[in-house]
Amino acid sequence: VQLQASGGGLVQAGGSLRLSCAASGRSFSSHAMAWFRQKPGEGREFVAGLRWSGGRKDYADSVKERFFISRDIVTSTVYLQMNTLKPEDTAVYYCAARSSPYIYTGASAYNYWGRGTLVTVSS
Repeated sequence: VQLQASGGGLVQAGGSLRLSCAASGRSFSSHAMAWFRQKPGEGREFVAGLRWSGGRKDYADSVKERFFISRDIVTSTVYLQMNTLKPEDTAVYYCAARSSPYIYTGASAYNYWGRGTLVTVSS
């Protein structure tokens, strides 16, 4: 399994970015996919997750109504649309997958991880 995240960069506060995670190596129909982020000196924090098969999506309270997770079955890509970005959103963002359709907010529940992509929000 390979997860390839991209789309990070530098943006001013109030701006938007869209992260992409290209997933390959197996069928993800029975998986949950998620985005986590890690700030310097902190552990990985759940940001958003979804069931690959469709339906349920979960978000951290800190990003609700600003961030939106989606997936494209045809291209096997998971997206994280980030709007109204704040300086406190600055972090390395990781995509992750777990071999279960249930979304968990703990990083240890995820089997597969992509390399992170850095998002920097300037004030």
